[in-house]
Amino acid sequence: MEFQPKWIAWEITRRCNLKCVHCRSSSALEVAGHPDFSLAEAKTVIDNIASYASPVLVLSGGEPLLREDVFDIARYGTDKGFRMCLATNGTLVTDAVCARIKDAELRMVSLSLDGATAATHDNFRNEKGAFAGTMEAIRLFKKHNIPFLVNSSFTIRNRHEIPEIYRLVKSLGATAWYMFMIVPTGRGEDIMTELIPEDVYDEILAWHHEVEKQEDELLMRPTCAPHYYRIVRQKAKEEGEKVKHRTLKFSTGGSKGCLAGQLICLIDVDGEVQPCSYFPKSAGNIKQMPFKEIWENSELFLSLRDFKSYKDNCGKCEYVGVCGGCRARAYAMTGDYLAQEPFCSYIPRQIVKKEPY
Repeated sequence: MEFQPKWIAWEITRRCNLKCVHCRSSSALEVAGHPDFSLAEAKTVIDNIASYASPVLVLSGGEPLLREDVFDIARYGTDKGFRMCLATNGTLVTDAVCARIKDAELRMVSLSLDGATAATHDNFRNEKGAFAGTMEAIRLFKKHNIPFLVNSSFTIRNRHEIPEIYRLVKSLGATAWYMFMIVPTGRGEDIMTELIPEDVYDEILAWHHEVEKQEDELLMRPTCAPHYYRIVRQKAKEEGEKVKHRTLKFSTGGSKGCLAGQLICLIDVDGEVQPCSYFPKSAGNIKQMPFKEIWENSELFLSLRDFKSYKDNCGKCEYVGVCGGCRARAYAMTGDYLAQEPFCSYIPRQIVKKEPY
């Protein structure tokens, strides 16, 4: 596996018009201590990355549409050769916003949909009308021929709607649907008791696998659920089938589990380069050193790429190369990012063979 930066999420603001229950950065309309950087600084960051790589660059937040210069940043990235994307909650999308998305040549927009009904989604997003806003954004994207994908985050409060959300997303004409399994960071720490338990986790991933096998139109990928790729291989072996590889050029695609610090990373609003959006540990600050140096030489990233350093079941697992366990979840729940995946129930063959009979 080559460790090249393929996909970078960039938190261009921590401000947001919503206060979602699971928000990784605890965003709000006013956030003390984490101001937006200037357009000039944004261009410097893009130049820094462009001198080394040309990944998909996702303008994220917070809510990026709260920045008046978001499309200036997007245009600059496009002109530098990046495949620029936008991650929005959808509530601020208008015809004028769509026109500027087209002008800046943003290649893909992602939206969040956490319920099949307004009651569920609005509860998750802590804002009445959020569901209606997302539906209106999708209508406008279709009107303006803007490709979009949908992210859905799950805890026990909305997990029963997973099949309904899948059917809704497909009916809306999305390019892809990403099923996010919550990592308890930011405000997510406040809903620790709502995390989907191990047995239900596996049940959901098995459901996803069965649906994906029959799905020819909508691209699907469970996110922050790396052991899905162990399950896919187990099922394929049991059924005598080949593993199905499907990719989306605006994501990491492929069939590898945790990609934190391996193919992806996050740059937060303060310039800290982190392994992924849910892993609040810095590998270095892009305002202080070249991105190339951080990516290639940081101790944090190098340790994440050394699968032999993983501990307990993950370190002994024959699927570590395709799964790896969620490093962000291990860090959030144990304080050790090299610890085993907290929600994986699989016992590696190496351990099974050693158990006495």
